[in-house]
Amino acid sequence: MSQAVQFDTIAELFHNLHHKYTGKKKTVFAYKPGPNDPYVELDWDRFHKDVYSLAAYYIEKGVKPGDRVAILSENRYEWAVFDMSLQIIGGINVSLYATLPPNQCAYILKDSGSKIFLVSTPIQLKKAVDIFEECKDTTMVIAFDMPQNRSLIEYNFVHMFDSVLVEGSKVLDKHMVEIKKRTKAIKPSDISTLIYTSGTTGEPKGVMLTHDNIVSNIVNALSMLDLNDRDRSLSFLPLCHSFERTCGYYGMLSVGAEIFYAESIDTVSKNLLEARPTVVISVPRLFEKIYNLVLKSVQDAGGSKQKVFNWATKVGLDYVKGKRGFTSVQLVIADKLVFSKLRERFGGRVKLFVSGGAALPADIGNFFAAAGMRIVEGYGLTETSPVMTINPGGKQRYGTVGHVIPSVTVGIQKVDDNKIIAQLSGNQYPSNLTSAEGEILCKGPNVMQGYWGKKKETKEVIDKDGWFHTGDIGKFDQGYLMITDRLKHMIVNAGGKNIYPGPIEDMMKSSVWIDQVVVIGEAQNFMAALIVPDLEVCKSWCRQNNVSFGSDEDLINLKEIQDFIDKEMRLFNKKLASHEKIRQFRLISTPFTIDGGELTPTLKIKRRVIYDRYSDVIKEIYKDD
Repeated sequence: MSQAVQFDTIAELFHNLHHKYTGKKKTVFAYKPGPNDPYVELDWDRFHKDVYSLAAYYIEKGVKPGDRVAILSENRYEWAVFDMSLQIIGGINVSLYATLPPNQCAYILKDSGSKIFLVSTPIQLKKAVDIFEECKDTTMVIAFDMPQNRSLIEYNFVHMFDSVLVEGSKVLDKHMVEIKKRTKAIKPSDISTLIYTSGTTGEPKGVMLTHDNIVSNIVNALSMLDLNDRDRSLSFLPLCHSFERTCGYYGMLSVGAEIFYAESIDTVSKNLLEARPTVVISVPRLFEKIYNLVLKSVQDAGGSKQKVFNWATKVGLDYVKGKRGFTSVQLVIADKLVFSKLRERFGGRVKLFVSGGAALPADIGNFFAAAGMRIVEGYGLTETSPVMTINPGGKQRYGTVGHVIPSVTVGIQKVDDNKIIAQLSGNQYPSNLTSAEGEILCKGPNVMQGYWGKKKETKEVIDKDGWFHTGDIGKFDQGYLMITDRLKHMIVNAGGKNIYPGPIEDMMKSSVWIDQVVVIGEAQNFMAALIVPDLEVCKSWCRQNNVSFGSDEDLINLKEIQDFIDKEMRLFNKKLASHEKIRQFRLISTPFTIDGGELTPTLKIKRRVIYDRYSDVIKEIYKDD
């Protein structure tokens, strides 16, 4: 990483970057005013002006160091202004997922004691208005977008963002000395943000992250990546999640890169072509979808096109494995015929993909590498700010999450007797450490201070020796960390065998026919799966083969579709141990979604919700067991 400036706090990061780029018209953010509009670029001077105006407004309204201010918004320029204006006066950022329903928004506002609530669209403003009375600590709401329903802004506690900036600019001279005083007083140990866990079980908890937690993670994690102020990223993962916050926001700023905002998660493919980023930070779900779309289009084309694609992929994989000579010559041809066209789908300039949030299937990582698009996979949790490990550039091993980052130590603890059987610091590489499997632990400056207002829950995850217990299962292999599964997800079958469903599900999702899958089998004699097929792939096959169907439910009950999935299961079962094999499956026509409650905002499966929702289907699977 080419760090643009030195900094110990987020406030220092902001001020030192502005000092470096002031007057140089250096783009920092870009957004699209409308779907058909070009990107509008904003420079550091504009950003600095807006941040100071909002900071002055906060102070005018009584925000003190340590006060919490909340935001409910998609990724956009105003989010950055909201955050940095808080950071420079010692406030604490409380971010909510834009998909949260009103009752969960109210819970977080009340739990954090947030003083001001900023919201983006009229949909989010409606949520804020509905819950305002029950959130006793919240004194005002600031809305970014003017609603068509003007009754929403008739409440005396609702203020428009543009007006707030104007008011803040008018009192800026009055509060300038106070802003600078507060900025200098901020210590690395001060809390910067509360990031509420998305909660696959139970109520969300506010993870307390200090400036040092975040800054140390930026410096140590990005030291393993080649980024600089000529880079540009496309931001579309939620900024309220620690992965995008640290890597896609603060991390990009720290190297002086530009951040272009996607219009929404649904427009990413279009925005990639418009923004032409060099860095794309995403979750495996995006890469899985692209991989399956590419394979399906090749299968549909068939004939010579499919043969050329398969040849090019083999050449690319051979090159990744280290073959040179004639393979290098073949790669030039393969690149021209196949891979260059694939890269154009991402704007043609991407030099680095960063994947996190869940395990990346090895087949998918190797395919993208073969196509000349390197995916760097990392691993961590909100509680670790979040990065613990990164696959090192040029030495990445797909199927692992890489090396421990500098200043961080990862341990492996046996589940049965709680003995730590291995530990490795990021400062100890090169290392060939190999270990048995156990729970993954973490120590370092990146580990959170605890859960907001929850001492008991904090003690449950940070032990007396300072180890944070991730709840993930894994092992070291030649110095690389491998994730097996979540400890809480472990299935114990009727025979007492421990089975981790994650790797099985990841393998199954590599099929073009399978979109989503949940493996089941707790206390049962065999494993089974609930599968959401890729409905578009199924429909495409039906149209090409003149097979009629009515609803999506009719589609998944077609014998031909059932047979395709059954064939895939038989292929996957050949790679599984006998107690892991999927003996039965049921197809589901309704995809798992955030709005439906089956996925967290970071697209993780809520297993308990799915078990409850499809309890009748599960009972039917095991009725004769």
